Amino acid sequence: MVNQSIFKSYDVRGVYPAELNEPAALAVGRAFARLTVAKKVVVGYDARLSSPVLFKALLGGLFYEGVEVINIGQTPTEGLYFAVANYDVDAGIMITASHNPKDYNGFKMLKKESGEMAIIRGKDLVPFIADLDNYDKFKNSALDQLNARPNNKIHFSGPAKNTKAKVQNKDILNDYLSYISYFFNKKDIKRFKIVVDASNGVMGRLIKKIKRSLPVKVIELNFKPDGNFPNHSPNPLDEGASNQIAQKITAKKADFGFMFDGDADRIFLVDERGQMVSADIVLLLLAKYFLSKNPRPKMGEARPERAAGMGIAYNLICSRSVPEFIVKWGGVPIRTQVGFVNVREGLINNNGIMGGELSAHYCFKDYWYMDSGMIAFLTLLQIISKEGKSVSEIVKELSIYAPPAQISFQIENKETVLEKVKQKYSNGKQDFLDGITVEYDNWWFNLRPSNTEPLLKLTIEAQTQELLEEKKKELSEFIKQ
Repeated sequence: MVNQSIFKSYDVRGVYPAELNEPAALAVGRAFARLTVAKKVVVGYDARLSSPVLFKALLGGLFYEGVEVINIGQTPTEGLYFAVANYDVDAGIMITASHNPKDYNGFKMLKKESGEMAIIRGKDLVPFIADLDNYDKFKNSALDQLNARPNNKIHFSGPAKNTKAKVQNKDILNDYLSYISYFFNKKDIKRFKIVVDASNGVMGRLIKKIKRSLPVKVIELNFKPDGNFPNHSPNPLDEGASNQIAQKITAKKADFGFMFDGDADRIFLVDERGQMVSADIVLLLLAKYFLSKNPRPKMGEARPERAAGMGIAYNLICSRSVPEFIVKWGGVPIRTQVGFVNVREGLINNNGIMGGELSAHYCFKDYWYMDSGMIAFLTLLQIISKEGKSVSEIVKELSIYAPPAQISFQIENKETVLEKVKQKYSNGKQDFLDGITVEYDNWWFNLRPSNTEPLLKLTIEAQTQELLEEKKKELSEFIKQ
């Protein structure tokens, strides 16, 4: 039967082929069709080496349930969002493991409901996977047909026995870029020289195309899709991953740079010195821009607590400076649990305008509340142009606290440790939105359990580096004991 560990809180993900393989993909296709009752599904995939075989197997499961498939090919994840929103389809599946190492793969899934996007979580499929009838018989029959026939000629006996399954191939690039063009004004962008690192993922093709419409000079790094990720990890936050772009920026005297992860749903800003800018500072840059486009009510005008379009969502491990600046600029901070799905839900539930988190996902109301590395890229070009300063100078003005520390502890008895920390720091202001957060006047910390590993994750921020180091040592020693 299917390995249950691949069904995560947010998506389906695992190591290929030990955990996630062709039989599992077949089952996911069937379960997804049954859960969503979709008749027409868009499928896209990233550059991972296992994506083509998982694509073919996934189609087998969808075909078995009588689903028609539109294949949009290799694309950034946000391309799938666009296709689901703009074409006559019911749902979409993106084959990707995002920023995970090369031996991983997975499925991000969504459904269109009354014109809105609804994310399907991996764990939502579990009851439907368990209910698949005659799984082994189906698996063997399906794999035989998949190996013997082209993927647009497959025909199964079963629920779809009177329907010849088919695939429609569709290139969405021009439609997608036409839509994205509404998010920038060429006149608002200066003639920068920038380095863009596509991490051998799927953003290179789009940047090549859209840069013709921009006044910037783009120095390309790792634009060729390659599932081996030969130059660095597909996760820009991994140790050493940003060394290459840092060297290129300084060698070419570029103004700044950008890095994308494997499926390009995350974007990282790198300053003129080759230093990675923290994602919560980038969130502040974006928040200020969007709030300026939707200014606060004038004096005397009614202003509801959750003013429409004034909400900025952020997860609770972002710097304390995030809600402070949002309030200063007339916005409404929306604090959420960690995880993009949670940030998005906070944004939707509070009628916000955009949101983001420390992993560098940024989502936008005008993009169906989904994340988009391209919109963030184009918006940041306009923001930096308007500021008229170097990126490091802009960042310095928003960095009013010592950079937060983040530490992971491998611990089995997570709940016991959380309870002891709660007791020890009972004199601080506590909340339990995600793990435990304790606030003091000049420092705070959050300790939360990982959803997927036997880890406790600690985030600490303080007004000074000296105080940060003191509290980091204090908490680390206590947790280890």
